[in-house]
Amino acid sequence: MIESTCYHCGNDCDASAITFDQKTFCCNGCKTVYDIFSSNDLDCYYDLQSAPGSIPKEIEKKYDYLDTLSIAEKLIEFSDDTIGISTLYIPQIHCSSCIWILENLHKLDASIINSQVNFPKKTVRITFNKEETSLKKVVLLLNSIGYEPYISLDDYSDGQKHNDRSLIYKLGIAGFAFGNVMFLSFPEYFEVSEYWLEQYKYVFRWLMFVFSLPVVFYATQDYFVSAYKGMKSKILNIDIPIALGITVLFLRSTSEIIFDWGTGFFDSLTGLVFFLLLGKFFQQKTYSFLSFERDYKSYFPIAITRLKSNENKKACTEESIQVYEIKEGDRLLIRNGELIPVDAVLIKGTARIDYSFVTGESESVTKLSGDKLFAGGKQLYGAIEIEAIKTVEQSYLTRLWSNDVFKKDKSTSFTNLTDAISKYFTVVILSIAIIATTFWLFVDVTKAINVFTAVLIIACPCALALARPFALGNTLRIFGRNKFYLKNADVIEQLAQTNSIIFDKTGTITTNSESEIEYQGMELTPDEESLLKNTLRASNHPLSRALYNILDEQDIYTLDEYQEHIGKGIEAKFIERTIKVGSSSFVGNDEFLEIQNTNVHISANDIYKGRYVFRNQYRKNIKYVFNTLNKAYELSILSGDNEGEKKYLEQLLPVSTTMLFNQKPDDKLNYIKSLQELTKKVIMIGDGLNDAGALAQSNVGIAISENVNVFSPACDAILDASRFDKIPQYLMIAKKTISIVKSSFLLSFLYNAIGLYFAVTGQLSPIIAAILMPLSSISVVVFVTILTNWSGREINAEE
Repeated sequence: MIESTCYHCGNDCDASAITFDQKTFCCNGCKTVYDIFSSNDLDCYYDLQSAPGSIPKEIEKKYDYLDTLSIAEKLIEFSDDTIGISTLYIPQIHCSSCIWILENLHKLDASIINSQVNFPKKTVRITFNKEETSLKKVVLLLNSIGYEPYISLDDYSDGQKHNDRSLIYKLGIAGFAFGNVMFLSFPEYFEVSEYWLEQYKYVFRWLMFVFSLPVVFYATQDYFVSAYKGMKSKILNIDIPIALGITVLFLRSTSEIIFDWGTGFFDSLTGLVFFLLLGKFFQQKTYSFLSFERDYKSYFPIAITRLKSNENKKACTEESIQVYEIKEGDRLLIRNGELIPVDAVLIKGTARIDYSFVTGESESVTKLSGDKLFAGGKQLYGAIEIEAIKTVEQSYLTRLWSNDVFKKDKSTSFTNLTDAISKYFTVVILSIAIIATTFWLFVDVTKAINVFTAVLIIACPCALALARPFALGNTLRIFGRNKFYLKNADVIEQLAQTNSIIFDKTGTITTNSESEIEYQGMELTPDEESLLKNTLRASNHPLSRALYNILDEQDIYTLDEYQEHIGKGIEAKFIERTIKVGSSSFVGNDEFLEIQNTNVHISANDIYKGRYVFRNQYRKNIKYVFNTLNKAYELSILSGDNEGEKKYLEQLLPVSTTMLFNQKPDDKLNYIKSLQELTKKVIMIGDGLNDAGALAQSNVGIAISENVNVFSPACDAILDASRFDKIPQYLMIAKKTISIVKSSFLLSFLYNAIGLYFAVTGQLSPIIAAILMPLSSISVVVFVTILTNWSGREINAEE
């Protein structure tokens, strides 16, 4: 490599050459890539070829089609003036090192804001600055570091369905080789001593060697690559003992036929790989099935308001539909604080959109009529009307809700069961294998190799690794079918650890759909009634929705000003008329602070008009729910309302229930912090609107959904309001699931202990170990699936 050539990409450096580590680079990007690789023991990347980071001209031209806007839009799920987001399928993702590199793309190119890897699906979601780079340049960057995306526009239009058939090919080759090697081994199995065997035994042995080559050098490459990357990254992963066992078997078998010591262990070797891949294939298929149910069958209870024009065309009829019923061309009403569920065009109203749900950036953007709006944005200013240009992708909403951007909101760290146990597993198994092998080298050297290999195979922690995801995955499915939707599997484990539950009052333990509402005060003029109706139309608060539904129909118009003050009320303006709706202190009247019911007060043009009195209806079986939970949890109620219903609640709920009223959002958050400082694990159950801070601060935040669009990144779970009385059962099932996981760990350890006994004592051959290993994994999966289904039997799913 000449002095003026870039060490990373091979381009000419001319006058802008940068010297680093006694090497020359053409730009800071190439220097940064080299620095990251070398500082993390990944500089072997440069052993593959000279200037491996170069992008051949034919590769660069290959992606010219990404410069075409209509094509690029199919691959970009979000785009505004500065930010673009695209999810790309990377077949080469296979280990923790791949994840590290792909999640540090921003260090290679400053125009990339962040990147998140979905390891099971082998995708990376990249957020980039459109002013500084383009999708084509992002794809070329991935190419330059060896992670070429697989791009098929047909696949992307169908929801990114990618069929990686490499495992099937490897399984087929291993099975073919295993069958032939077993056939060639029969004469020596039966100790045939005829002349033809003596004449051809060397041919048979070398044929077995030839059949084993594609098995070792192709079918097992994932295990070797993962083991190598793990060691380079100083991580002892579960593939290291497997790769070590395969290597020992192959080298020992090859030595035996070279020096004519015997026929070797090619039958055990090919059989081992075949059964390993068979077990892996089974895992993949089952995991894909669970993922399918999670993404496409467990619909969130999110509703949206669709507008239909009446025959007279003067007003629209509003109807509530599930988001997956939205069709192209539907006109939708998005209220203040609601999520936009589909890509759409703004038709009416002023849109101020918060895209932090999608991008992590909290700065809102203003959109005007005719502008395109992307799914995942949240409206922050009054109500708007939009026209859908796409149908909803439920998996997209799932991905938004599970976005890693929001994990930083949680104040406590969390380590799951598998991570806590498995980090010592490989060290222990390698120690047992070495000690047992050393013993047999002195006792019976012929058994040493079998003992070493059998220990590494039988102790493979596949059953241990499978127990938790299958148990929690099945419980996720059970909860989803019963209208309790969790962000991820970790939430189940966190639910099982909690010991304190906090409830919001309005919209959580009360139901506004059945409230009796009475107006007390001066009669409202027609203009005031119209302004009140249009103001409430823009709000998503439970009391606003209940009051909106009982008021007479009015002409719909766009407000000139609208502002919702969390925990206080709403103020709006149309032409010269103003209105305030909310607490008595907010509208400027302190006369009714001690009233014995929930109230919504009204003032028009700064003149107090009156109040709507809500006689709350509490959710069915609320006494049963609190009495049941009181046996195992410390219960609290935090309400923003006054103490009007305190006496009634004291009669209804257990004596030990803590009740705090006149609580602002910050007060709720600080109360949760105080409990956590006392080592309490807290569940917060609220309506997802005013309680966002408390939901984020709690260990588990649950948003109650009563047919409204309360899609909040702060919550860890969404519970359909109709299933409120099932909360004790959900929590009990969560605890039982973790008990099932722990018992499956014991079962897995029992398998390993019995298997290790026979392996260490030389009574277990590698081929039998390879058969038993996937069988133990299958039995653990069946065990946890049956028990989790049994534990969930008490919840009757509503069809």
